[in-house]
Amino acid sequence: MKFPIFGKQGKKTGPDIKFDPETQYAVIRSSICTGEKVAGFKNKKDGHFTDVMVIRSSEDERIFKEMYGLDTVRTEY
Repeated sequence: MKFPIFGKQGKKTGPDIKFDPETQYAVIRSSICTGEKVAGFKNKKDGHFTDVMVIRSSEDERIFKEMYGLDTVRTEY
């Protein structure tokens, strides 16, 4: 299944971004000021965040989980 997902800068992203559960965990970063949400992966060692897509609705979150075969995604503020 193809997912036409666009990231923060409008560039096409999605399954081209690799997820390694050994070194990363899935997270949704949510701004407490603006409410903007970005889904991506955080490196377990150094905390580097790689954004995958902007989350604008619960449907976007469902698509993100489906793209990477995730059951749950933690939220960080």
